[in-house]
Amino acid sequence: MRRWPAWAWVAFLASIPLWVRNQYYLHVLINTGIFAVAAMSLNLLLGYTGQLSLGHVAFFGIGAYTSALVSLGFDLQLAAGYTFVFEPRPVWLGFLAGVAVAGLFGWLIGKLSFRVRGAYFVIVTVSFAEVVKLVALNWVDLTEGPMALNNIPPVTLSLPGLGELTFWKKEPNYYLVLAVCLLSYAVIRRLVQSRAGRAFIALRENEALAESVGVDVTRFLVLAAVISAAIAGAAGGLYAHYIKIVDPDIFLFIYTVVMVIMVVTGGKGTLLGPVVGAVIFGILPEILREVARPEVQWIIYGFIMILIVFFLPEGIVPAAASWRKARAASASPLGAAGERA
Repeated sequence: MRRWPAWAWVAFLASIPLWVRNQYYLHVLINTGIFAVAAMSLNLLLGYTGQLSLGHVAFFGIGAYTSALVSLGFDLQLAAGYTFVFEPRPVWLGFLAGVAVAGLFGWLIGKLSFRVRGAYFVIVTVSFAEVVKLVALNWVDLTEGPMALNNIPPVTLSLPGLGELTFWKKEPNYYLVLAVCLLSYAVIRRLVQSRAGRAFIALRENEALAESVGVDVTRFLVLAAVISAAIAGAAGGLYAHYIKIVDPDIFLFIYTVVMVIMVVTGGKGTLLGPVVGAVIFGILPEILREVARPEVQWIIYGFIMILIVFFLPEGIVPAAASWRKARAASASPLGAAGERA
């Protein structure tokens, strides 16, 4: 019985394309869902292990580029005039490759950067994102550089007896993003409620104490980095096959800032916090666009962020949970008796 609100929300989200016919609104919701996946992946590091990664957009971009390149195919000029030809592969295989390659880079960066902490870790992650951006910009033979990879094919699934389902329109893309959002949420929820999740929280609260009782610090931090990077790669793959064009601007620092804002304002270290933050800051710019000029939009946007951080320092979801508990306590007979006493 306790799960019925969650299933009701899933049913509501699944029903949205049935009554929202405006294609632009669906486009906004799809982009919001993609960034919700990216924010959930960052929250695994920032919220549950306490490690601030300001280069998280690198894994998002790696997933996008890898998925696009595997789907499009590419030629590479190697030494001695030899040309390596990679034929196009099915889109679903490219998507999985993007997830795997992003996770691999997450493992590599985790192994290298978790030897340091604090500001040094932040510098390593930012530097990594800048290096990846420069590679995408200058390795023209592979990435097309500033000309961008275009004509990226949409996601296509082969259904037995029904032929191929190609995600050209907004409605199927919405359901695809929703499915990846739910899967990412389920994976992260299962992880943080496991022994590994308890180790993450122990590291966040007191790393020295956790290490003293036998928690393998590097192992669990690298595990968090790998899964976080893989989920960010999945978000990048969704972005590439939905927008159908990828250029080096995908590595812009502002995207990492947006992810951090979504996590912090929604409530870091909570399962729903990044989702709530993504919904607010995914839809809010579109609402402001209708009522204010571009220069005023940024002022309102920043003012709202300041209000949320100032009055709800723990985030929206923890504040709502505290309010709900206080209300339940005051409504119970025991709570009322305690107040009278």
